[in-house]
Amino acid sequence: MRFRFFALAALLATNGPALVPGFTTTPIQAQQKLPLTLEDIWAKPTFRAASVPGFNWMNDGRYYSALEGGSLVQYEVTTGKAVQTLVAAADLQTAGAPLNVDGYSFNANEQKVLFTAGTEPIYRRSAQASYYVFDRGTKKLAPLSTGKQGYATFSPDGQRVAFTRDNNVFVTDLATMKETAVTTNGVKNQLINGSADWVYEEEFGFAQGFFWSPNSKQLAFYTFDESQVTEYDMQLWGSLYPKEYRFKYPKAGEKNSVVSVSTYDVASGRTTKMDVGPEPDQYIPRVQWTQVPNTLSIQRLNRLQNKLEILHADATTGKTQVALTDTNPAYVEINDDLNYLPGGKQFVFTSEKDGYQHLYLHDMSGKQVRQVTKGSWEISAINGFDPKTGYVYYTSTEGSPLQRHLYRINLKGTGKTRISEAGSGTDVVNMSPDTKYFLNIRSSAGVPPVVSLREGGTGKLVKTLEDNAKLKQTLAQYDLGKFEFFTFKTSEGVELNAWMIKPSNFDPAKKYPVLMHVYGGPSFGTSSTQTVLDNVGGGTALTNYLWHQMLAEKGYIVVSVENRGTSGRGSAFRKATYANLGKLETIDQGEGAKYLGTLPYVDKARIGIWGWSYGGYMTSLAMTKNADLFKMGIAVAPVTNWRYYDTVYTERYLKTPQENPSGYDDNSPVQFAQNLKGKFLLVHGTGDDNVHFQNSIAFVDALIKANKDYQTLYYPNRNHGIGGGNTRLHLYRQMTNFVLQNL
Repeated sequence: MRFRFFALAALLATNGPALVPGFTTTPIQAQQKLPLTLEDIWAKPTFRAASVPGFNWMNDGRYYSALEGGSLVQYEVTTGKAVQTLVAAADLQTAGAPLNVDGYSFNANEQKVLFTAGTEPIYRRSAQASYYVFDRGTKKLAPLSTGKQGYATFSPDGQRVAFTRDNNVFVTDLATMKETAVTTNGVKNQLINGSADWVYEEEFGFAQGFFWSPNSKQLAFYTFDESQVTEYDMQLWGSLYPKEYRFKYPKAGEKNSVVSVSTYDVASGRTTKMDVGPEPDQYIPRVQWTQVPNTLSIQRLNRLQNKLEILHADATTGKTQVALTDTNPAYVEINDDLNYLPGGKQFVFTSEKDGYQHLYLHDMSGKQVRQVTKGSWEISAINGFDPKTGYVYYTSTEGSPLQRHLYRINLKGTGKTRISEAGSGTDVVNMSPDTKYFLNIRSSAGVPPVVSLREGGTGKLVKTLEDNAKLKQTLAQYDLGKFEFFTFKTSEGVELNAWMIKPSNFDPAKKYPVLMHVYGGPSFGTSSTQTVLDNVGGGTALTNYLWHQMLAEKGYIVVSVENRGTSGRGSAFRKATYANLGKLETIDQGEGAKYLGTLPYVDKARIGIWGWSYGGYMTSLAMTKNADLFKMGIAVAPVTNWRYYDTVYTERYLKTPQENPSGYDDNSPVQFAQNLKGKFLLVHGTGDDNVHFQNSIAFVDALIKANKDYQTLYYPNRNHGIGGGNTRLHLYRQMTNFVLQNL
């Protein structure tokens, strides 16, 4: 589904919130008072942050490549200067017309390139496109196959390409362009080979479901038998008779796909099914090859997701053995941090068995060699490994749960060093394969990102690639309000993190209305659901940050409170909401409203709240279970009954509805519709394949039965993101008007 603190000593002498030490207010102060407009935020490129488009590391860490003017160009890392044109635009022609390239990938020796054109997105991560193979030596461009393909990938030796089409897997020999069908039994809405079903794609975060072995001799692939999964029927509006779009969507407690893993031997054409155990009602969230020949790593997860097993499979026989088991009273995190080290004797893996996500070293039998990292902080991502020095590079919250910075540590657990430069903010890291350099995107609250190239071992600046000086100058022309982080303690003694935007002409003697912004949902793996984060948008998108600034300009204080259940503060804080989603989160948001109401400059009778997705769920609960605290609410694409949401996400946090019915019903906004008092706007896209429109229909029906007034705003055929064309501009205009009229 779709974001070290110090206690608040009661009410400070200044009658204001406690500022988090180490954080300051936004340094962008207005020199001229230009008004922010929705058109500037949503329809024009006024506030668009610049980056380094198409940046792709090449084998030699001294170079990167990027598409420029239709050509593929090689750049020298340390100078940023173009070194050579790898593929000229003039060579990318098909049927006498230029190929409209929208992506590319190299083979292992970078002499062949796969170009994509006409890419068509399917769901969040899935897509199909027309693929073309380009030989840099002969300058020959050839279509990979007929029709459109998915996830075309070179074999490591560069001799073949595997891809999917029509739920089947194919391999093309590039020397002869002969295409071989690895599978032939794929059928829409029944059997999928080589790519993920809807729920795996959305909740386990991958769409491509095949993997070349390091020696290019074998191809491992997923098969999803979704024949027993119930179809969801989504209406598509626009024609005389609305069309039906039907796809398999397993709702909580219902049947999932039965998933298997097989290997295909290229030379013999033989397919071997791996033994993933006799239980069909389970998950296989990750598959990867180890550094040991013919050994495949398969992660097996039980349906309740509290027991993860790493299986090592013999790819030629299908036999498997359990190498490692990781359990948790709530659920086990799934991420991409399992890495098999060169030499084939050890692997590293992250687990939160000590209460925080940390790195562990194991031998191939699964025996723990040592815990590599320790502390009251958690690893967010593994960024790189240098086999020569034994250093692992990782991003963590060690500096603050509001920040992410790059560190390195030796596998012996020694020599830990912060690589990110000193200071606050959040670093997003793209490290070269050899770890010699990394691309770093550093931003802080209200401050546009700086993109820099740095040395991997030291973090030393090599070159600033983009400083966003133009955007900073643009922002300086606007009358932006003061942005500050703060903490407060709830009546239960729980310390919560938050931020506040005050109007630039803030007068402490006045009483201001407050709009709270919430997401509030649990994170999983490396994803963050924090809305209180020290990055350019304060944990939200820059566009939302600017919309909040626009509201501050109109006389509102905007606040976001990070409730229990969110990421960055360890397992106990994140999993406090397990088996009872909505309860503690609603309490914490209510405590936030109560705390704000004690501030002398807040009008406690004029507090509103808004959120999207899980935030829409939280808003709906706030407006019903905390009806006396909130005057107004806007819920966008909300879940209103967890029985309507998918198996993987929902059961991870609530178990199944058969095992935990009260966890599903006790905090469903539908159950509390009769409590609604404030002004309420419900927004949803009718083409939402993720949080189905059904959720809003059920809530509206409950509100009608309770004789409660509400407003609705539906966007035909728009998905969960409610975008496209001027849709966002229209949406935020309606939301702005609703705030102005009702808060």
